[in-house]
Amino acid sequence: MKSETGAADALNRVKSREANAGLADKLYKVKYKTDEESHLKIKDQEVCRRCEDKPCIARCPAEVYELEHDEILVAFENCLECGVCKIVCPYDNIDWVYPRGGYGVVWKFG
Repeated sequence: MKSETGAADALNRVKSREANAGLADKLYKVKYKTDEESHLKIKDQEVCRRCEDKPCIARCPAEVYELEHDEILVAFENCLECGVCKIVCPYDNIDWVYPRGGYGVVWKFG
């Protein structure tokens, strides 16, 4: 009986730790097979320069987009393929397609 309680306590500690893990901790566990070419492209940097809010930077959970020297950089290797950037861009300025077959996020089922 004591070993069952110990196992249950250990399981509860693991569940609690996972529930309290931050997004960065969870993203660290995501596996990728990186392609050489990007499946994300900024159509026109000038449009991004005029965009005041830059929601692609603020809303991307994987922090794929970064502003550097008045230009949006795209770290497509980190993309979770959620499509949030394409949805939130008010100018439809992101060319977003799924990565080529066999590349991108490696999903683990089970």
